[in-house]
Amino acid sequence: MSSDVEFEVPSWDDVYEMLLSIADRIRRDGFHPDLIVGICRGGWPPARIMSDLLDNPKLANVSVEFYVDVAKTKKQPVLTQPVTMPVNGKRVLILDDVADTGRTLKLVRDHLLSKGAREVRIATVYYKPWSIIVPDYYEKETKKWIIFPWERKETVRNLMKKYSEEEVRRKLIHSGMNPNLVERFINEIRSEKRDVSTQGEDN
Repeated sequence: MSSDVEFEVPSWDDVYEMLLSIADRIRRDGFHPDLIVGICRGGWPPARIMSDLLDNPKLANVSVEFYVDVAKTKKQPVLTQPVTMPVNGKRVLILDDVADTGRTLKLVRDHLLSKGAREVRIATVYYKPWSIIVPDYYEKETKKWIIFPWERKETVRNLMKKYSEEEVRRKLIHSGMNPNLVERFINEIRSEKRDVSTQGEDN
């Protein structure tokens, strides 16, 4: 990961407001999905919220492995779990947190169409201008690395593999993450590493 990566740290309320706006546009378009599909793992929280906002309890999951670290991906996304509900003849709304490379979204869209989906639309909270897929619905464009509320500790853990604790503090607090949370996660991860090291010595 480049040392000059910039971060954006939306709050839960920020994400909720953005999804509210997307839901309004979906309704204005007259699009009534028969099924909402959340892409594991980042698409799960937005999919659940959108299910509530559109009053649509029909939720399914699809799993793709692509990101292996902060701003680092495999060469190609791999579908590891097909869609968990039948989509043949249905209108489907895909939900994910961000359209970054767009390759995961393309893989999932093509997968759903191959399963007989009648219409597939894509909604993401964020969109990055280099994505090969432009979602039908998104709320904000950014070039930064987004740290969503549901992946904060994971991000701290990944950054601590590359930077000193002080550098992690500086980067994340400067980007707007709650300093108390940053400190808590650093302490927890440091303790976890110490426990693993101690167990290794005992063995």
